[in-house]
Amino acid sequence: MKKILSAILAADMFGYSRLMENGEIDVITRQSQYLKDIIQPEILNRNGTLIKTTGDGFLAIFNTVQESVESAIAIQTRMILMEEPLPHDQKIQYRLGINAGDLILNDNDIFGDSVNIAARLEGLSVPDGICLSDIIYQLINDDTKNLFEDLGSQRVKNISRPIKVWQWDPRSQKVERKKSSEELQQQVQFCLSEDDAQIAFARVGTGATILKAPNWLNHIEYEWRSPIWGPLLNKIATQHELIRFDQRGGGLSDWDVSKISEDRMISDMINVVHAAGLERFTLLGISQGCAFSIRYAFENPEKVNGLILFGGYVRGRLMRNSEESKILHETAQSLIAAGWGSNNPAFRTFFTSSFIPDATVQQASSFDELQRVSTSAKNGARIQQMNATVDVSELAKQLKIPCLVLHCEGDQITPHDEGRRMAALIPGSQFVTLEGNNHALIESTPAFDKFVLEVTNFVKGLS
Repeated sequence: MKKILSAILAADMFGYSRLMENGEIDVITRQSQYLKDIIQPEILNRNGTLIKTTGDGFLAIFNTVQESVESAIAIQTRMILMEEPLPHDQKIQYRLGINAGDLILNDNDIFGDSVNIAARLEGLSVPDGICLSDIIYQLINDDTKNLFEDLGSQRVKNISRPIKVWQWDPRSQKVERKKSSEELQQQVQFCLSEDDAQIAFARVGTGATILKAPNWLNHIEYEWRSPIWGPLLNKIATQHELIRFDQRGGGLSDWDVSKISEDRMISDMINVVHAAGLERFTLLGISQGCAFSIRYAFENPEKVNGLILFGGYVRGRLMRNSEESKILHETAQSLIAAGWGSNNPAFRTFFTSSFIPDATVQQASSFDELQRVSTSAKNGARIQQMNATVDVSELAKQLKIPCLVLHCEGDQITPHDEGRRMAALIPGSQFVTLEGNNHALIESTPAFDKFVLEVTNFVKGLS
């Protein structure tokens, strides 16, 4: 028996008795899977210790306050996404409470007032939410503080003094996103490629048509509701008809395909355009999608009235005559082979921290999950290899259509110089440098707002 100072995370399942009454085997099966795939990995990934599990909850401790809160947000974010397809009365919804203080550790259990307060805090939380004591709130960083709302002083059972409480409520985090989703419902369809692979595409919105080429990781349904891509896709679809598709080998398209290549990507784009009945449109390329958009536009100039290229390149990592780019490619391939799809998110965190270093904990967790659901390790490596060997420099020089190129100044995946090089090769193209270090566009950042403004004005100018 010993006394230690820790941050304590307590969790219980909202409506546990009702859920068990309606289908205990299903609930226990899902709960066990979430414990293995989400809860334990997210606790371990932030240096926490899972002390014990109960029928309807769990207890964990952490060495730092910041890591306890990051772990809680990551767990709730992933749980919400996994349970979203289910009817409301069948969802597993945890409530989490976090406190810090001295506790007694004895025989793989913990005791003390600080533990009791954490347990009382979770009882104050909304389903899928998190409640913090004020001592926790005061010690987390400002970006994380901004995610919590002041609930004031609360009295809880068996604690004599009032406790100041702060709450993370996913409903308030997603108010604008939910409203947009209710107003805009995308339609998912499928078409067949030349080699009989099924390619999934989605269309939503009205107005001038924008076709988005796939970037490295895609899942047209997951992205639509994610805090990373969802806000941007909704912004575009409120003013335009937006069509996207999942590349072969990932998302809702066929994963078991014999070929993943530049030629197949272009033929799949042609088939999606035909299946969607598109006559003329603006082509949006993000990251890898820039190179493929350039080739498609060169080979099909009658279809494309303008190009929007963000965070991309004309030459892949192995085509840049750069030892650093070669090492980055080989490192990424090794990490994909070693840890893609692993229950331990540490492997995926390598990519997340490079793609979106300025993201919130919730956004980073969603991007981690996108990697897991978007494709397999084998296909992820095949797509990476395809991208590394692409070079459309000569085609870019011959384009004769309006083009807008945008790139974040601190992009850690594709250097700013590669975006500027792309703009220099395309005759008459506009080049816009965006603030920030992200390779993806995240809502409520200057880069996001500037991108939306520039794209809106560019598309208007094409009509």
